[in-house]
Amino acid sequence: MAVANIAGGAERAACSRTIERWAAARLAENGAVVAVDRQPDADTWYLRLRGDEKDYVTVWLTIRQRTMHHEAQVMPAPETNERETYEYLLRRNAEIHQMRFALGPEDAIYIVGEVPVTEVDDDELDRIIGSSLAYVDAAFPTAMTIGFAGKYRRRRPETRASAEK
Repeated sequence: MAVANIAGGAERAACSRTIERWAAARLAENGAVVAVDRQPDADTWYLRLRGDEKDYVTVWLTIRQRTMHHEAQVMPAPETNERETYEYLLRRNAEIHQMRFALGPEDAIYIVGEVPVTEVDDDELDRIIGSSLAYVDAAFPTAMTIGFAGKYRRRRPETRASAEK
């Protein structure tokens, strides 16, 4: 991806309006998006999504100088088999599109990415949010099984169904 130009006030405002409108529409659908919060002074939105493997996945969207940064926590820092956990996730990086696994605060594992502010539209938000949820749900059970050996146990489908009631 080429370096994005610095976004002007009008471009940042348009991006903000697009996120607001998109998030409100998805929340009204009663689908995967179950909550939306905004921190206006930081141009940050928190979208809470209902997951399959992980009960909830929160995606942060932050408008920066050039890009809209997005991130979602995959799991806390592994307690066991650290090297194997990181190796698994680094190998997964080769399979995902326009995002990557990364270490965040307190060595927690996140999936992160960015898109130029001028390219944020409904389709791009659909891709970002849908992909974030899919990638977290796909990596979470294996990464947790490796990184929390003996502590994490994957839920069986019938357990997930009863947890949703």
